[in-house]
Amino acid sequence: MDPDSDVKPAGGGSSYNKAGMGVKECQNMIRRSLRTPMVKFLKQQMGKSGCNIGDNFIKAVNCQQSVAGGYISGEGIVICSNRLTMQDEVTQVVIHELIHAYDECRSANLDWTNCAHHACSEIRAGHLSGDCHYKREFLRGFMKLRGHEQECVKRRVMKSLVSNPNCPEAAAKDAMEAVWDTCYNDTQPFDRAP
Repeated sequence: MDPDSDVKPAGGGSSYNKAGMGVKECQNMIRRSLRTPMVKFLKQQMGKSGCNIGDNFIKAVNCQQSVAGGYISGEGIVICSNRLTMQDEVTQVVIHELIHAYDECRSANLDWTNCAHHACSEIRAGHLSGDCHYKREFLRGFMKLRGHEQECVKRRVMKSLVSNPNCPEAAAKDAMEAVWDTCYNDTQPFDRAP
């Protein structure tokens, strides 16, 4: 993949829109994120599912789109260095995208062009990665004491799904609602939502 090309991730992309850092600095942050307990656990679980992650599976690139990163089926994870500024952001995107990679690894027929499949993985990634923790929501300008996590997951799933050319807004909403309960309650590879 050309580092200056548009990122068109299979599993959608985590959305951010800001001037970020250089590729080399981001690559160093990716290395640090690989030492965090949650990333180590996800990598270990992928290995147990038969999908070992090589050294080049997660790489920093400059992205044209306003996304923080994405999972590209058959290639790996890209982290958009020019859209991120802090270690916590890089680690969060790595975790989110590793959940997409895990979903594809454990499923023999995951089809990213299928709105329901895409919605399910986005629901799981949003719920299990901590993307919608109240602290992150507060920093984004969303604050609600009750029900914020599910609202956040739904908002972020829809944002990702409508970027999929196969999922116009009405189809995206229908797909998300159809798979919500099953996918939100699927916490694999965790015993429960972290």
